[in-house]
This record gives sequence, structure tokens and C-alpha cells, in this order.
Amino acid sequence: MGEGGTQTQAALTESNSKMMEDYSDFKTVALDQTAPDSNRMSPPNSMSNGGGYANGNGNGAVMNGGRLDFDPSEAPPFKIADIRAAIPPHCWVKNPWRSMSYVLRDALVVLCFALAAAKLDNWAVWPLYWAAQGTMFWAIFVLGHDCGHGSFSDSSVLNNVMGHILHSSILVPYHGWRISHKTHHQNHGNVEKDESWVPLPEKVYKNLDTSTKFMRFTIPLPMFAYPIYLWRRSPGKKGSHFNPYSDLFAPHERKAVLISTLCWTSMVLLLLYSSFLFGFLPVLKIYGIPYLIFVAWLDMVTYLHHHGYEQKLPWYRGKEWSYLRGGLTTIDRDYGIINNIHHDIGTHVIHHLFPQIPHYHLVEATRAAKPVLGKYYREPKKSGAFPWHLFGYLARSLGEDHYVSDTGEVVFYQSDPEIFTFSKPNNAKTKSN
Repeated sequence: MGEGGTQTQAALTESNSKMMEDYSDFKTVALDQTAPDSNRMSPPNSMSNGGGYANGNGNGAVMNGGRLDFDPSEAPPFKIADIRAAIPPHCWVKNPWRSMSYVLRDALVVLCFALAAAKLDNWAVWPLYWAAQGTMFWAIFVLGHDCGHGSFSDSSVLNNVMGHILHSSILVPYHGWRISHKTHHQNHGNVEKDESWVPLPEKVYKNLDTSTKFMRFTIPLPMFAYPIYLWRRSPGKKGSHFNPYSDLFAPHERKAVLISTLCWTSMVLLLLYSSFLFGFLPVLKIYGIPYLIFVAWLDMVTYLHHHGYEQKLPWYRGKEWSYLRGGLTTIDRDYGIINNIHHDIGTHVIHHLFPQIPHYHLVEATRAAKPVLGKYYREPKKSGAFPWHLFGYLARSLGEDHYVSDTGEVVFYQSDPEIFTFSKPNNAKTKSN
């Protein structure tokens, strides 16, 4: 083996070692077990008949002329090691210089956009600036997200420094979010333990007041939920990403969370000082509205990677859940020209299974893994230049994916046809009984 091959193999070994250390608590010995029928909860007939998901029978299984073609809730016939082995060794190698080049690229674009908009200061230009700059804020977030996963580089110091710079600049508490996002990856697809866009159990859902349901399921309101989530998390969960003593964090993580909260506070103070110097309206136009566009991108992308596929996808509880089965419930998306801008985050299945693969290798890693994944990989619909089709998926899912059963270890989303009926929570609960 030549010198280059030796370096690649060494980097691969180190990367895999770190990955297995981070995810050593995931057990894969039961990944090939088939779920007992007694633990499978199919949605009620109202969901099956009115769900609107193509080629589905309501429980996620694809039917062809009455013949069962594929049930996505069945345990896969492969193990996570089989997927890992199919991915080329160089896909695991992290190049800090390449990662930094993306930071410099995005930072330069953000700066040029801001200077050009301030120079022109024209109301015909501002909407274009807001859309473009908000998208670039989202790209900055993805790079900070890579720092949190350790896929930016093999240096934890570099990862944390760059993560704080990138995320604080867009009002994200780096360590607070990093830790909760790690919880999301470690428990993806688990109704009881997942952290991001988790299905509400029926009992929790039925006790939501109408205004909360309206906020959660009416476009575009859910697409601006991220700042609220940072402060209060999701319905049924407690804690704040800013509070070191939150339920989200272990005692040894409190110092790191405090540092990130202080960095976030420093950015807020900088924005307030800028408003004092230049006025509130200029800061709103240059930073505030692009921030809202960024939030909308973040919420839409993260939602669509776990919802809105043509067939119902399973969620798991208890012994039926495994790291592999949970990861296979994620969905890849094609964002057209946005793919390169937001660093190929649409290749979400492989990212969820192996979050330490750098974003610039995800497309190749996905291509290599697809033969192993078979029907468990859902080929995303090809996008035009701009992913307009995703808004249809988003609207349909928010209109149909409301809650899951309180019982059962394999469950699917169900619909509430009376979601916005104006009644008190207790009355709604009585009616459901």
C-alpha cells in the first residue's frame, strides 16, 4: 500500500474508532429480528382510507394488486456493519482544510450579500436579499452542525471553536443544541426518546388546546417553531437549550452549555448595540428577516427528513426499536440548486446512520450504500432548479400526520379529522373515549 493509501487507512481506522466510541451503546445484535405481529399497531380505517398516501394500505406496507410488496416496518435483512462496509474508505476521511474552505466560501457570500443590499438599499432588492441571505444563514448552520457531529475535523478543539463562531452568529447555542441533536441521532425513530419533530402520543395530542394544535399543524406557523423549541422544547417535553441545569443535559455537560449560552448572549448584545448605532430598521433588514428565513429552512428541512413520504413510515417503542431501524425511517430529499448551497444535507439516511461522515462525501457514500439498503432506501423525487414539490409534501403531512397510538411498539401516524374543532381539551378527551 502506498503512502496515500496508508494515510487513508489510518484516518479511516481513527474515524471508525471514534464513531464506535460515540455510539458504543447501540446494540445491533437484534437488528435482524422480525417484529412480533402483536406489537404492530395499524392506524384506524379512517386513516387508511383518507390518508392520501400513494400505494399504501395505511400501515406503511406497499400493496400491488392486493399483494404485499414491501413492509417498511419489518426488520431489515442486513446489519449496520454491512452498510458501513459498502462505503468507500476515503468517505470517512475528514479534511479540515476542505471544511474551512466551505466556511470561507459561505462567509464571503454572506458578507457580499449584506454589503450589496446595504449599498443598494432598494425595496425591489430587499426581498431577493432576504431569501438569498436567509438561505446562506441556513448553510452556515449546516457547517456548525457538522462541527457538532465531529465531521468537520478530527480536532475537537477546532470543531468547538468553529461551531461556536458559526452557530452563535445565527443565534444558535452551540453546545446546547449539539447535545440535544446527538440525542436525536441516538434515538431517531423512537417515539419515547427521540428529540426532533417527535410524534405526539394520542393522549398528549388530545390534551393540547386548539391554539397549540393550530400553531403546530398550520402552515407556515410550524416553520418558525425553532426559537420556541430552543427555549421550551416540544409539547410533552421539558427543558431549555440555554439552561445548564435543564433536563436535556448531564451534570458534566453544564459548563459547556453555559459557555454556549454566554456566546449566544454576546451575539444578542452585538445586535442590540448595532441597533443603537445604525437603527432598528437597518438591523432588521440586514439580519432579522434573513434570520427568519433561515429558521423556516431549518424547520422545513428537518421536518421533511422525517415526515411526508408517499407511504407511511413506522415509529418504534421498546424492544422493537434499534439504531438501524430508527435510522431507516429517515428520508432523503432533493433540493435542486440548493443541494450544493446547503452542503448536501438532503442525503439524510446515511448522515443519520453515520453522522461522522463529512458532508462532502455523503453523496458518494449514499450511492455506495444503496445496493445494500434496497427497498429500505426511498429514492427522493428529482427536483427542478428549486424544490417547489417539497411544499406539497409539507402541506399534506401537516394535514394528516397528527399523532400516534399510545400503545404498540410499531406505530404509524394517524389523522384527526376534527383537528381544529373549538372545544376544551377535557371535552376532546371525553369525546375520544
